[in-house]
Amino acid sequence: MTIAVYPGSFDPITNGHMDIAERTAALFGSVVVAVYDRPEKNLLFSVEERVSLAKTAVKAMPNVSVMAFSGLAVDFIHRIKADVMIRGLRANSDFEREFEMALMNHKLAPDIELVCLMTSAKYQFISSSVIKEVARNSGCLEGMVPDHVAAALITKYGDYIREVEKRAGRQYNSLTKGA
Repeated sequence: MTIAVYPGSFDPITNGHMDIAERTAALFGSVVVAVYDRPEKNLLFSVEERVSLAKTAVKAMPNVSVMAFSGLAVDFIHRIKADVMIRGLRANSDFEREFEMALMNHKLAPDIELVCLMTSAKYQFISSSVIKEVARNSGCLEGMVPDHVAAALITKYGDYIREVEKRAGRQYNSLTKGA
């Protein structure tokens, strides 16, 4: 059975990630969504939270599991005796970065096959960074992340959102009182 690993930071997991995971699950016998524990990014969620959110998101897919990892993705793939690394591509800018990573990963582990899947058109604009920006500004997350992820984002940003809304209300009230 071929084991495919879909590595990423998943901070948080989005419907674009889910699109890639579902399509990968249809192609391979077993899929591991591998949550990188410490990417060089400003993380909103801890690795434990990201793993939990991902596990809930993929629970309906029997051949998909979720694991945290540290270090190089190719080392993790070797450790769990997987054969394939999955990457999702949204746009040209993704391709350039992924191509660079693919060349490095091939140099480090020529035995691991790389499979890139194009994200479905309806998810091309979704990234975890954009999702966090929308959530931070009380925007609608419908259709962009699983419901439980939207709830987790609202909880994370709750205090921030309440403060912004309070300030916005104060500004609105002071504008209307002068009218």
